[in-house]
Amino acid sequence: MKPNISMLNAFIRLTAGFTLLAYSTAKLSKEESNSAWLFAAVGAMKVAEGHTRYCPVVDLMTHDETRDPDETALERVINPS
Repeated sequence: MKPNISMLNAFIRLTAGFTLLAYSTAKLSKEESNSAWLFAAVGAMKVAEGHTRYCPVVDLMTHDETRDPDETALERVINPS
């Protein structure tokens, strides 16, 4: 996977991800909540995107001339090579 987001974007995603994880951890320590689990999942996803500097949504939305025009977006997600 080639990085497709900038360093600034990666730092913003890391900050937002750790903030969401901290919020959800604090909320889960008080009571069991479905929204806290959702925030934890989204936060973990943002931390992973910031760490790898790769966002699958950005990859799907950008146009690349070197790709096969018959390839669908779902095939790119399943096989990102």
